[in-house]
Amino acid sequence: MYLIVGLGNPGREYEGTRHNIGYDVLGMLAAQEQISILEKKHRAVIGKGVVAGEKCILARPVTYMNLSGESVREMIAYYKLDPSSDLIVISDDISLDVGRIRIRKKGSAGGHNGLKNIIANLGSDVFMRVKMGVGEKPPGWDLADYVLGRFSSPERKMMEEGAERAVDAIRMMIAQGADTAMNHFN
Repeated sequence: MYLIVGLGNPGREYEGTRHNIGYDVLGMLAAQEQISILEKKHRAVIGKGVVAGEKCILARPVTYMNLSGESVREMIAYYKLDPSSDLIVISDDISLDVGRIRIRKKGSAGGHNGLKNIIANLGSDVFMRVKMGVGEKPPGWDLADYVLGRFSSPERKMMEEGAERAVDAIRMMIAQGADTAMNHFN
């Protein structure tokens, strides 16, 4: 069984922001796989279903980004999962161009507070992740203002295309392994 976690912040004021692209990709995957994400459990909103022939739990932590690891840790413990092989985290990444994706099997948080909290709560940086490029912060901008901002219309189109690639990548990660997906999508 896989736990697929889309990172973001709960609440309407955060919908459509750069920081919530993890929520958006998870929502696209859920819609395509006809999985309802409605059950409130483990400080997250979750849905259960099948992706690429495997049982999966799709989760959106509602702890706010900076405490995402608390929710992830609860789910890992409750479902008795191995984070190194059963966890996929979807997050935004300002070091990638808008719409680009990058798959990793381990690594540092790269300054991302949600990933940093997951690493701290799991005690390990070995878990699969799909990083969604949201573009570099413009000079003079505050980082929080940038990631909590919304995409322009042209950026939104690139993000939708990137989200489609990310959904395909997640399916490939499950069906054929992270290495195959990395070779294909990175």
